[in-house]
Amino acid sequence: MNNEKTAIRTVYFSIIGNTCLAIIKGLAGFFGNSYALIADAIESTTDIFASFLVLLGFKYAKRPADENHPYGHGKIEPLITFAVVAFLVISATIIATTSIQNIQTPQETPKGWTLIVLALIIIWKEISFQIVIRKSKQTNSSSLKAEAWHHRSDAITSIMAFIGITIAIIFGEGYENADDWAALFASVFILYNSYLIFRPALGEIMDEQLYDDLILEIRARSIEVPGVLGTEKCMVRKSGMKFHVDLHAIVDGEIPVKVGHEISHQLKDYLHEKLPNLGEILIHIEPNHYG
Repeated sequence: MNNEKTAIRTVYFSIIGNTCLAIIKGLAGFFGNSYALIADAIESTTDIFASFLVLLGFKYAKRPADENHPYGHGKIEPLITFAVVAFLVISATIIATTSIQNIQTPQETPKGWTLIVLALIIIWKEISFQIVIRKSKQTNSSSLKAEAWHHRSDAITSIMAFIGITIAIIFGEGYENADDWAALFASVFILYNSYLIFRPALGEIMDEQLYDDLILEIRARSIEVPGVLGTEKCMVRKSGMKFHVDLHAIVDGEIPVKVGHEISHQLKDYLHEKLPNLGEILIHIEPNHYG
């Protein structure tokens, strides 16, 4: 299965999971007198819309290169990631605002059974995070990474809710708003995770040099090609799930231009064979001395 299909199937997994959890959290929060659970449901609902954005982004990114987009449509990925971050920030703001309002008004103590619901949710969301983050690394997808951190953020808000409800139940009167405080603290964690998601996507859209390990591998693979004596400049930029490369390869300065041209094609084909996550590769031939 190629990276695009893997990413799309992973997003469908997130959409189905978040839809079920949003319903469960909303009902449990309403009948269990827990705003922290309702806040959790709000975040899961925004996650659903964000996941649909990611899905649309993947489908757009699959379009082949054309005259106006010679490097393909992969740059849509970090743009979609920005939109996902915006959803996270909106959900954190809603949760924080409502939590502050609820803290200022009397609340009923949450029901004890909501802790069981939360414990199951925390376990499921952490499993979901591990699945999606693994797929994001497999596909080199910044959007899937953002999707994974949605699951981790959800797990964090659920942990905060669990702590808040436990305090409210154990200490009783005077601590009824503990889960509202928990929801407020959770919103801060969500904002922090939003930054962690936003920063690498910004680097990707700005063609920031962040791929030192890949550059080292490209250099090592290049000198395995007959006729390549070494490498000079090597620049890598990411677009969607592919890495585009500009490489200066050193060859014998005495060979004919035609031979140098053939070596560049052999090098390009060899790099594509050994590193299938590479997209466009531009080879510039440098002589090892100037005769």
